Amino acid sequence: MEEIEVEVISTDTIKPSSPTPAHLRHFQLSFLDQVLSPIFIPIILFYPMDGDVKVDTIERSIWLKKTLSMTLVQFYPLAGRVKDNLFIDCTDQGVPYFEAQVKCQLSEFICNPDPMQLSKFVPHALDDIVDIVLAIQVNIFKCGGIAIGVCISHKVADASSVVTFVNGWAAVARRDTHMVCPQFGLANLFPPINLSGFNPSTGMTKEKILTKRFVFSASSVAALREKYADQSTTEDLPRRPTRIEALSALIWSRFVAVTHGMADPKKIYTILHAVNLRTRMDPPLPENSFGNIIWFAITRPCIDGMKEGKRHALVNQMREAIEKIDGDYIKKLPEGIKHLNFLKERAERVTKGEIESFRFTSFCRFPVYEADFGWGKPKWVGSGSLPFKNLVIFIDSSGTNGGIEAWINLVEEDMDKFQGDEELLSFVSPT
Repeated sequence: MEEIEVEVISTDTIKPSSPTPAHLRHFQLSFLDQVLSPIFIPIILFYPMDGDVKVDTIERSIWLKKTLSMTLVQFYPLAGRVKDNLFIDCTDQGVPYFEAQVKCQLSEFICNPDPMQLSKFVPHALDDIVDIVLAIQVNIFKCGGIAIGVCISHKVADASSVVTFVNGWAAVARRDTHMVCPQFGLANLFPPINLSGFNPSTGMTKEKILTKRFVFSASSVAALREKYADQSTTEDLPRRPTRIEALSALIWSRFVAVTHGMADPKKIYTILHAVNLRTRMDPPLPENSFGNIIWFAITRPCIDGMKEGKRHALVNQMREAIEKIDGDYIKKLPEGIKHLNFLKERAERVTKGEIESFRFTSFCRFPVYEADFGWGKPKWVGSGSLPFKNLVIFIDSSGTNGGIEAWINLVEEDMDKFQGDEELLSFVSPT
């Protein structure tokens, strides 16, 4: 689509509606928070206003600010500032809040959204994080529709925590008394450590990254699950991969095929999947547990996994890596020094170019489409272009049809080859 114009018309700072108690003003980061990259996680929710709901723009703006202030009482660390990658100073410095006008109709944008333009709907460059924890931009389209752009520091929150905050704010805005409050205290389970010699920014790049959105319908996902099923099992039916496993296998194998011809035996290839630890811990943590409660399953894919008839091998490897992140594995994570040394060694090899890494993370199955601020659920939810190459973010398609959007970040040269791959495109829906 054509370049859209977004103009910021007002700025504000929103503070909690009641002060944070003194005993909560020093919020300790966990080891899992410390090792993550200093970037914002973006999520942008689009709400049309062309139906039966008629809300005055000024009234809506005042109500969003007021309810954000009320929500920050429960989510008090988000109004603070990160200090030295160790803790958050929770003295209610507040949340930067921007309002902007969009010089087009909402329907014009979301009929074929361009991920490279989504940065206009959030208030900060995603790698310009400094010490801010949360920033908001409310974008108003000509039609009265809005896009709420939320950026939360990855030093504080994972995808699940971002969704917990958004739905918490939405619940307050629609006067729902059953708001799910966050549960803090992750540093008690994974105490912080001295990160001397480790750079959490490893992997972030200044290269030009292109982000493209590839939509896979429910039928395409089902076909891929069949394609990558393990026919060699002794069970009556072949073991089918999950939606994420099947899409990961397709995207990685086509990426290597079109950018390298075939896998280079001199390089170490790795596939990283962000794994939600909440349900894997013993006992499990509640969904509303707040923080970076994730770790990374690392697969070293076999070259055979790209060959016809052997594709299930790649899926099996990914599944085995993910299944290793179990209760016993997680119990050893608080031994931070051991895991930190592994991360240091890996970062050094990535920097030297010895390791070709590909990352997958997912918003799928999180209730991103449940965020009703009082004027209905979002028509569409998007993310943004992050400063990492070889990164894929999965988001459920709008509605509950089982389709998935893959937001793929590649360097420009690789994207030119990847987006024209015929085998890949045979599974991609027209946007």
